[in-house]
Amino acid sequence: SMLPLKVLKHAQEDFVDYQGCGMSVTEMSHRSKQYDAIHQECLALLRELMNVPDNYKILLVQGGASQQFDAIPLNLLSGSKVADYVVTGNFAKKAYKAAKPYGDIRLAASSEDKTYTYIPKELTLSDNADYLYITQNNTIFGTRYTSLPTPKSGVLVADVSSNILSEVMDVSKYGVMYAGAQKNVAPAGVTIVIVREDLIGKEQAICPTMLKWSTQADADSLYNTPPCFSIYMAMLNLRHLKKLGGVAEIQKVNEYKAGLLYDFIDNSDFYHNYVNKGDRSLMNVPFVTGDKDLDAKFVAEAGKNGLLSIKGHKLVGGMRASIYNAMPVEGVKALIEFMKKFELENK
Repeated sequence: SMLPLKVLKHAQEDFVDYQGCGMSVTEMSHRSKQYDAIHQECLALLRELMNVPDNYKILLVQGGASQQFDAIPLNLLSGSKVADYVVTGNFAKKAYKAAKPYGDIRLAASSEDKTYTYIPKELTLSDNADYLYITQNNTIFGTRYTSLPTPKSGVLVADVSSNILSEVMDVSKYGVMYAGAQKNVAPAGVTIVIVREDLIGKEQAICPTMLKWSTQADADSLYNTPPCFSIYMAMLNLRHLKKLGGVAEIQKVNEYKAGLLYDFIDNSDFYHNYVNKGDRSLMNVPFVTGDKDLDAKFVAEAGKNGLLSIKGHKLVGGMRASIYNAMPVEGVKALIEFMKKFELENK
């Protein structure tokens, strides 16, 4: 997804020679004093901007969110080896399937019956679960949790890959939250895992060294060579977000952007969004015309007008506007103006 232009330009200026050290960040040792300063600032900014309590560890790992699909059950299924999963989209379903070999993995609820267009409110929860798992924002289908479910037993675990830093979250309500960086934080490469300290070190015996949260927690996320450049870009982007006023301020902007687009779609008889209104994502807005050929024409003409990556996921088709933090209000307004023009020309 987009990164702020100021962040990209800053990285460009530093790329060949980082702060006069004679090296690029892509070349320096992860044990060097220059990189260590980047690493520590990134961790400190995450803790500050997300108001992470002192009894939580912030880990910077690799493998993307998908690797955590396995890491979570391997690290958390230490008691009853029972876990409840809510399946609200493609990635939630993948996480549910990945966890199955490691314990008694139960389906608490699913919205697959209506093509994942809503967030289930009625959950069947276990009395002895080690955790309840949710995907907080569903990129493909454009849904999100506007209120968090409460586990009957164990802790709440959430994939926040596509809404991290987009809205204020109370970290203390989660046992674990994790996010791939490539939506709101940095280029792909680093994965952020925020885990309550008392949950670390209870991994199953079969858990590989590199999937143990304790491995990285004990080494301050420097057990092996981390994705240094992705962490550096995250640090720059977090600095930028802090200057904008932090998460609470960007949430206001995100709500405004999403409101503009949803209002336009809702007042049009040409475009449609089928997501339950109370469960709509702030980050991902899918829409269709109802005609596959017309949708394809829209995507092609949008690209010619500088509106890129607008094609919907293959599972749902149509169009999808991903309006992450770095997407300016002007970008959403430009999309709406194009949508008006396209409607007039194709009705």
